[in-house]
Amino acid sequence: MHPGMVSVIIPALNEEQTLGPLLKILTAQPGINEIILVDDGSRDKTTEVARKANVEVVKHPYPMGNGAAIKTGIRHCRGDLLVFLDADGQHDPSDIEKLLDKLDTYDMVVGARAGGDQASGFRRFGNWLLNRIAGYVTGFDIRDLTSGFRAVRAEVARNFLPLLPNGYSWPTTITLAALRSGFSIKYIPLKIHMRVRGKSQLRPFSGAFRFLMILLKICTLYSPLRIFVPVSVASFFLGLCNYVYTYWTAGRFTNMSALLFATSVIIFMIGLVSEQVSQIGFNRQQPINGKKDSNRQ
Repeated sequence: MHPGMVSVIIPALNEEQTLGPLLKILTAQPGINEIILVDDGSRDKTTEVARKANVEVVKHPYPMGNGAAIKTGIRHCRGDLLVFLDADGQHDPSDIEKLLDKLDTYDMVVGARAGGDQASGFRRFGNWLLNRIAGYVTGFDIRDLTSGFRAVRAEVARNFLPLLPNGYSWPTTITLAALRSGFSIKYIPLKIHMRVRGKSQLRPFSGAFRFLMILLKICTLYSPLRIFVPVSVASFFLGLCNYVYTYWTAGRFTNMSALLFATSVIIFMIGLVSEQVSQIGFNRQQPINGKKDSNRQ
């Protein structure tokens, strides 16, 4: 068995339809010592369903975000090994054992969704591109950056608690923070089920904007120079090409070449400053002591 206490944290918002069957399986599963459902201000009977299943409930007074629910669960749990599980019926609770088995070797284990398991072509492409860019920035083969189904050592999760956002991008943040700090991560391919409550409410325009913000966050959080240096080099190369062309055809050095060269230097210097600011801000969050929050609701 796994050394230490296992806590399962489930963020939920209006999930009364899917929660009952999920909790029935979880409460019957051996090896799980604690199940905490964080009700993020639901207006349905999510809390009642959870309490009927004899699961500990922490309720937000109003919707604060999926990431805020995860942070609340981390603060209230007692376990040494934490499992984060969505309440929408996409994940199979029986796969928890597969994640926990790898925590003997790795600091974080993530259930990676297969490409065909994800909802729409737009989201599949977005997640694929996000994984590729994050892999380039981190130098690590990232299989599913946004998966919310993962197991992690409690001390690792608590170290990054101040960094986690209140929204849905918390898996991105904790993954990049763990990699930057030198913690080990393992991806395990898992089959997921279709959403029980229907299609995602994500709109194309808002989804594209959210996707752009996540990309910017990846760059600024992890390694700004991995982005600024290629852009700086590209600007310098364009300036050089323009200079060679204008010198060959007109025998002079043009303002456009000067602008591109100056832009190249400015972008590089901004990248250096961003790298230092990112490192300073990141270091201020670590280390956090491993004491657990005993204020339980």
